[in-house]
Amino acid sequence: MYPLLRPALFQLSPEAAHHATLSGLNAAYKLGLSGLLAPRIPADPRTVMGLEFPNPVGLAAGLDKNGDCINGLAALGFGSIEIGTITPLAQPGNPQPRLFRLPAAHAIINRMGFNNEGVDALIANVQAAKFKGILGINIGKNAVTPIENAADDYLICMRKVYAHASYITVNISSPNTKNLRQLQTDAALDSLLSLLKAEQTKLADQHGRYVPIALKIAPDMEADQIEQIARLLMQHQIDGVIATNTTLARDAVAHLPHGSETGGLSGAPVRDKSTVVIRALASHLQGALPIIGVGGILSGADAAEKMQAGATLVQIYSGLIYRGPALIAECCKSVRELG
Repeated sequence: MYPLLRPALFQLSPEAAHHATLSGLNAAYKLGLSGLLAPRIPADPRTVMGLEFPNPVGLAAGLDKNGDCINGLAALGFGSIEIGTITPLAQPGNPQPRLFRLPAAHAIINRMGFNNEGVDALIANVQAAKFKGILGINIGKNAVTPIENAADDYLICMRKVYAHASYITVNISSPNTKNLRQLQTDAALDSLLSLLKAEQTKLADQHGRYVPIALKIAPDMEADQIEQIARLLMQHQIDGVIATNTTLARDAVAHLPHGSETGGLSGAPVRDKSTVVIRALASHLQGALPIIGVGGILSGADAAEKMQAGATLVQIYSGLIYRGPALIAECCKSVRELG
């Protein structure tokens, strides 16, 4: 059905199409019509971070920032749903327009800026949802919070979402919050991971339940920085790493309309950069913690490539915009055939 709907959605502005899609998915779920949008996906369970994922293909953060459409998205057959990025306080994000399609490159540029309704609104939506599967909650910092106080925002969010998340993703890699990627540098990351791990231990005791933490990193890193991050992930016993976020590189799209817009580039042009980071992480980590591969997955072959590079699970977002829900089943099939 999506190939019939896509032309109409692409006539809308990207942000209007985004909201229309979420509304449509919610409506389809409530009417029991979700099965018309995506084929049924055979079970292919994977135990990762101590959690059993019904299949290895998840939804990446960013599509459902506030948890408004958890039921509708889960009905498409994802093995996990990651919502957010959420911040302690509601914030409008960057001025519009801030989302751009580059159809010739199967790409998207966004400079959304962590627009969201705040962590309390997200929790209310999670509590109202009927979904009982694997739910990741992606946390970040408010734009007004100085970078030297960023850890405070992450800890606030972590404490609030802990009881409601299957796992928590710490987003330090968005290019659309000023100075955020500074947290990927050695000393800053060492300090942040130490604080997060200590808080996780306290919260596990308080709640009687261990909720894994994953770190989401950028594709725009040199080999030595990837090695440093791998070392710190192991040193602090972080439970997983998500590789990667969007890229600042523009070499593949600079010649296209909107190709020079500021923000993070996702979709097909980030595929190879993401895979390079996954392969490097896998080499350094040697199985010490799982890698969730994301970036430029627009086919089952792309998902299989991420797994062969060292990923244990994959996530999609931009590919869903261009290919629709059929991509989920295609990726599941290709990964399942790897054995």
